[in-house]
Amino acid sequence: MNPGANVSADGPKRKDTITDPIRDLHDPAIRKRRAAAQHLGRTADPAVIPHLVEALSDPHPLVRSEIVQALGRLGDPSALAALISSLEDKDPYVRAATIAALGRIKDRNAVDALIRCLQDKDITIRIGAAEVLGSLKDHRAAGPLKTLLDDPFSQVREAAEIAIRQIR
Repeated sequence: MNPGANVSADGPKRKDTITDPIRDLHDPAIRKRRAAAQHLGRTADPAVIPHLVEALSDPHPLVRSEIVQALGRLGDPSALAALISSLEDKDPYVRAATIAALGRIKDRNAVDALIRCLQDKDITIRIGAAEVLGSLKDHRAAGPLKTLLDDPFSQVREAAEIAIRQIR
């Protein structure tokens, strides 16, 4: 008997690649939940998106950060609303990972939410938002980016200058 004969497009191979990691998103071990999110982000299967979105309520910020990164790697705009909501996460690492994910998806529907991030108290959030807004080249961001030219941190001012040049 051919060992590969039992593997079809929808059979055990699919179970091995998505079913177990989807279940692991709810495992008690943080390490396992993070690994599951990483794995699902590499599948290129849009069927995993609702499961990742549901898992964004995870209590641990490292898990939520992995989940938003996975959604960014998948690059599917159907995750946009959940990612925009994650910009409100209390953890700055989750917010930073969310900004990077939105940068990968490159959907201009995120511009208004990214503009709000320009006022974040965390320097990495302001820098990341400026960089993504520059890459999106949306003129709505030019005015808000100009406000960062007076930021107390030179890295923020530089990111804003570059973003404004990209938009022009």
